[in-house]
Amino acid sequence: MQTKEKTPAQIKSFKKIIVALSIIIPLAVALLFEIKIQPEGMDFSFLPGVYATINGITAVLLIAALVAVKGKKFKLHEKLMKTAIGCSLLFLVLYIVYHITSDSTAYEGDSAMIYYFILITHIVLSIGVVPLVLFTYFYAWQGDFEKHKKWTRFSYPIWLYVAVTGVIVYVMISPYY
Repeated sequence: MQTKEKTPAQIKSFKKIIVALSIIIPLAVALLFEIKIQPEGMDFSFLPGVYATINGITAVLLIAALVAVKGKKFKLHEKLMKTAIGCSLLFLVLYIVYHITSDSTAYEGDSAMIYYFILITHIVLSIGVVPLVLFTYFYAWQGDFEKHKKWTRFSYPIWLYVAVTGVIVYVMISPYY
């Protein structure tokens, strides 16, 4: 991670960017659900399986990163976390592509209460995890590992929950695609 000292103005700018992204991303995703594009001859029905796999990979990366940091393998931890963030960004792009090109799928199984509980908590926490992960990463990038550790106590379990429940939601709804 970068440890060069930033000026207070730079720090304030980075924090403003994090807050802006934390608002813009969920709003953009919500608004994009209203847009439907049907590209001629293109079928994106395979994407839910792809982005569920990316969620699974993210979960494995998060667990591996925890093991790495507990073993004091900080460079490996950093690489794993950057890869997890990259996977989350790729997930977001593919998720958006799928939902602007495809209709939503209704869950028709017997476990509707369980499915919707997992889905709703997944969605709510996926919105909240954006600023948590960005601030956690920001503090590590700053070299402020005390704040990084404090933020990690909240961001890590929520991010892991979102990654794992993304896979569970897919497995539960996939028969109805």
